[in-house]
Amino acid sequence: MEKENEKQALKTEEKQKEPAETMEEQELEEEAEEAEEAPEEEVQPVPPEEAGAEAKEEEVPAPAEEEKAKPPAEKKKPEEEIVEERIYTVPLGKARIVPPNKRASRAVRMLRSFIIKHMKLEARKEGEAEEEEPKQLIISNEVNEKMWKRGIEKPPRKIRVRAAKDKEGNVTVYLAEGD
Repeated sequence: MEKENEKQALKTEEKQKEPAETMEEQELEEEAEEAEEAPEEEVQPVPPEEAGAEAKEEEVPAPAEEEKAKPPAEKKKPEEEIVEERIYTVPLGKARIVPPNKRASRAVRMLRSFIIKHMKLEARKEGEAEEEEPKQLIISNEVNEKMWKRGIEKPPRKIRVRAAKDKEGNVTVYLAEGD
């Protein structure tokens, strides 16, 4: 405590002897005082010649860089409202019944049929008039890559997925978190 008081007294005497020539120097001196008051940070005093040059560089950021750093909000897709979201463990072991060179594609078809059944997505019928847009099942790239990761002959025996239905009735399948 006493050392800090002595340091502050010395600083005030130095300020009275040599008044700061510019506003930049005053600001830098005030910042140095604040930094010394906080015992966690150690700041070495900077000579006024170097301090002025550093302050000028910091004050003038390139306007083009700031504009590039901020992504425009208009380009982002509006997020769809999720009406229903469920996590399923889809069994794919029966895909091993088919010949080895058809297993991964069979596993994808099994995933599709499982999600259509459990999320109550209506399948298209030939006699049905297509006046309104049909509901879709969208499988994300992560799920597809996980299914095909070990090749066509060795798909996973089961996969955990998150199925999300939006307000239009479309279902999107994502990998469950943690997988």
